[in-house]
Amino acid sequence: MTDMTRVLETQVADLINRCEQEVRPVQAEMAAIVLHNQRKVLEAFWAEHVSEADLQGSTGYGLGDQGRDKLEKIYARVFGAEAALVRPQIVSGTHALRLGLFGVLRPGDEVLFAAGQPYDTLEAVVGLRPTSGSLAEWGINHRVVDLAEDGRVDLPRVLLAIGPQTKMVMFQRSRGYQERPAYPIAWLRDWFTQIHALAPRVVIGVDNCYGEFVEKQEPSEVGADLVMGSLIKNPGAGLALTGGYVLGRQEWVERAAEQLTAPGIGREAGPTHGHLRSFYQSLFLAPHTTGQALQGSILASRVLEELGVPVSPRWNEPRADLIVSARFGDPQRLLAFCQTIQSSAPVDAFVQPSPAPMAGYEDPVIMAAGTFVQGGSLELSADAPLRPPYTAYFQGGLTYEHVRLALEKVVMSLIMANP
Repeated sequence: MTDMTRVLETQVADLINRCEQEVRPVQAEMAAIVLHNQRKVLEAFWAEHVSEADLQGSTGYGLGDQGRDKLEKIYARVFGAEAALVRPQIVSGTHALRLGLFGVLRPGDEVLFAAGQPYDTLEAVVGLRPTSGSLAEWGINHRVVDLAEDGRVDLPRVLLAIGPQTKMVMFQRSRGYQERPAYPIAWLRDWFTQIHALAPRVVIGVDNCYGEFVEKQEPSEVGADLVMGSLIKNPGAGLALTGGYVLGRQEWVERAAEQLTAPGIGREAGPTHGHLRSFYQSLFLAPHTTGQALQGSILASRVLEELGVPVSPRWNEPRADLIVSARFGDPQRLLAFCQTIQSSAPVDAFVQPSPAPMAGYEDPVIMAAGTFVQGGSLELSADAPLRPPYTAYFQGGLTYEHVRLALEKVVMSLIMANP
């Protein structure tokens, strides 16, 4: 090790230590949210009398799977919903959203996207990009309401856009690949209340990916009729190997279940094989693990700001999802950041990711994810579509310590790139 390297390592350690001292009061506030959500989950386990027998799973048709049915009751309790569908057969958040959309909507209906352009992988589902089997192919219309200048939902325009054929209004809680903030529960509550007051028959749906357990309440507790997400994000705590959920009002959950299996079968079928133990354990750990990722994201925001990288949210701004967007403004700096995150992973750290076409995405995407579960974005990861303004989306970290160690490498690489 050269003297210059030692000096640089000392500078990196000093910078991160200084940032860590500064963010500790904000991290302490996050600990109170973790405790609240851990209590919610534990009380749901107690109320449903979870036993060892519930962890065993089922095969074949999965009929009479009491552990599965009990887990779904627990999810409903935790999320303040009438019913829940939690299955390993749901392969992604996009799949869960597809079940909800096709469960609610029928030919001639309209879905209104209130939070601007849907996430890339939903464009094909909806028919924004012509695709076999899309909502559009089934005669279901869609409209997109652009965001207000500040990135919030333009609610007056949403209310004006609701018409006789509008059956569903969709919200995306996380920022996704948009240059806007994630939406906190307080904002969602206000928007849902006004929509229901104007159009009580309209179904409010929410893409809740990356938002679970970030705040003390969930969208289903403040007026959402249908909430959908993935188990390889927050609720899976890094343990669930697959799976997703749909929860909310009983009627709409049942219709989503019939999309998953078949009309007349619905939620009665669906084997859980060996997944139930990890599903129960991951839900139990989810508040804590999500809290670890959030504390890491607070530190990451502060460190990147110190290096002159514009981030959102800033370290002292409230969190409504896991994601920190970091705008690099240059494709090479973006690639270097993502490759450094990959080199910090416990799995495939030696692999150098590069942009490539990916199913469901319009632009080439770079994915840095040396994860134990493929695509498990509660684990430390970063991804980005290769398009201006060349923004990386950084999320996860099963432990705070892993995020901190990864930031050491990030700082080192950015300082060396800009001495």
